[in-house]
Amino acid sequence: MLLHKGETLFHQGETGDLFHVKSGLLKIVRVHEDGNPYLVNIIVEGERIPHHSLISPMPYHGTAIALVTCEIERIPPQQWYDDLMSSPEKSREIALLLQSKLRMMQHRIDQLTQVAPADKLLKLQQWFQTYIGPAALTDILTQDEIGQLIGLRRETVNRLLRAKAKDSN
Repeated sequence: MLLHKGETLFHQGETGDLFHVKSGLLKIVRVHEDGNPYLVNIIVEGERIPHHSLISPMPYHGTAIALVTCEIERIPPQQWYDDLMSSPEKSREIALLLQSKLRMMQHRIDQLTQVAPADKLLKLQQWFQTYIGPAALTDILTQDEIGQLIGLRRETVNRLLRAKAKDSN
């Protein structure tokens, strides 16, 4: 199925299918008790989600929203879990998927542990270029979302982006 930018794949708290992201990018947004949304993850091409349900089913931890047009394959949960029970190769596949995600999260931690805010932003921009090509990070995410991903206030992100634009002119 095709999911266009801004369309929702699933909602926080629901249960249902698993998904294979054949192409595109999704964001996972979790709404806190106070009603404020918070960007908690970026899902890239090749991932199977939700990660926390690859071994056993659980409600969706957040809401998945397309950042760009995505090609998504639905995976019926019963088929997935039946295959898992009958095929040791499937367990290895899941382990490799989770290993890949852990490595991606290590890169994200590297972004967060940069001391200078400008370095945090630069590392995030470099990481995103792998997935969005010539598009700018601000074409994909809001300043609030960028700040959530790198632990900065929106105002700081805005200041850094303005300074970078001024330097490139």
